[in-house]
Amino acid sequence: MTSGPLAARWFRVIATFEAISWTALLVAMFLKWIVKAPHEGGVPVVGMIHGVGFVIYLLSTVWAARRLGWGLRVTLLGFVAGFPPFGTIVFERWLVRHGLLTTGSARSSDAVGSPSRG
Repeated sequence: MTSGPLAARWFRVIATFEAISWTALLVAMFLKWIVKAPHEGGVPVVGMIHGVGFVIYLLSTVWAARRLGWGLRVTLLGFVAGFPPFGTIVFERWLVRHGLLTTGSARSSDAVGSPSRG
């Protein structure tokens, strides 16, 4: 049994969760700082959920990189994608476009970014 398809599937789920938790944190911060909602707008709770989601995203990036054969540049790009809001979704879509969420991606991950691939 190969874990490549499982890693790809879970990476997509976790990347989406991380983006949703980012959105929830942005809403909570808006409620806290702009609306002046009670209970800090939920920032402590939503912040913790987002923090845990972020760590899980980083771990899933390592797992997917190992299982799917991503090169160092692609893996580091995945880490960086976790920082801006919705970056994980953009990165996941980029992976799909370049065929890097399949088990045969080990051979093509080094060629990503070369002019011939577009």
